[in-house]
Amino acid sequence: MIRARAVEKRYGDERVLRGIDLDVERGGFAVVTGANGSGKTTLLRLVVGLAQPTAGELEVGVPRGRLGFLAHEPLVYRELTALENLDLYGRLYRVPERRERIGMLLERFRLWEARRQRVGSFSRGMLQRLALCRAFLHEPDLYVLDEPFTALDAEGAELLDRELAERRERGTFLVATHAPARFDSLATAQMALVR
Repeated sequence: MIRARAVEKRYGDERVLRGIDLDVERGGFAVVTGANGSGKTTLLRLVVGLAQPTAGELEVGVPRGRLGFLAHEPLVYRELTALENLDLYGRLYRVPERRERIGMLLERFRLWEARRQRVGSFSRGMLQRLALCRAFLHEPDLYVLDEPFTALDAEGAELLDRELAERRERGTFLVATHAPARFDSLATAQMALVR
């Protein structure tokens, strides 16, 4: 699913990633750890095609439309409601039965009551839940998640634990985190990046 060989990424004179080798098989769950500035987010951006490697080879065995990407930013429109945001993404991804899927996700992530509120009024935790709904909406083959538990309260974290456990059986995961122990029961591989 993901194969990286000697991947490097530079921004000007600054080398962010050096000589990264990574293999994530279909159905795998790879966890990437490292200190701030070690390149976790950069690696995820390379995998989803938002940046290109400076050197090395990177192959991702799914089309972009089959990726579910959760970034540091929620990537939702704050002037739209939660429902409008998910409907927009559902149309872009041509999600079958999108209204039903949207309703199910909003209920599962405890956002149903807030579905008609403008996202600009949401707390950071609510934004994270909505971003997760957006990333999961089209049932991707590859989930690329950057710090998925950020800003989630205990209830939100429990909801995400359940979702990850359920989706683990039918998807491939690449997750960047500062808390790898959270994924011990799911992970098939772990990689630590160093500065």
